Amino acid sequence: MIKVAMTSVYVEDVAKAHAFYTGVLGFETRTHVNPGGGKPFVTVGAREGAQPDLELLLEPGDGPIAEPYRRAVREAGLPSIVFSVDDLRAEFERLRGEGVHFVREPEKQGPVLTALLDDTVGNLIQLTQPLG
Repeated sequence: MIKVAMTSVYVEDVAKAHAFYTGVLGFETRTHVNPGGGKPFVTVGAREGAQPDLELLLEPGDGPIAEPYRRAVREAGLPSIVFSVDDLRAEFERLRGEGVHFVREPEKQGPVLTALLDDTVGNLIQLTQPLG
């Protein structure tokens, strides 16, 4: 069986992204090392044992491939990554209370409720909750 172990999201600033993804979104730090070259290797994941084998790599997005890709995805209004939540409306209110800017407020899209937020480091993030 093949499973996803790690995926990455390109960010403008790894330290700022780490603070947002842990302090605001509520992820926990899984790895935080500096292998040299001035760019840390930072991964985060869901808290409380949820998805213990899945990590999100906060990848420096300033390279010749990453920057045009990240910019094009954002300009197209597409999410860089999609996170599921149990109660999207409650999460929307919590995050809005933390000062998070939502590009799109909760709306029904077929069998799911979705919202789109700005992660402060160059990306749009979609939250989704299955309905029914």
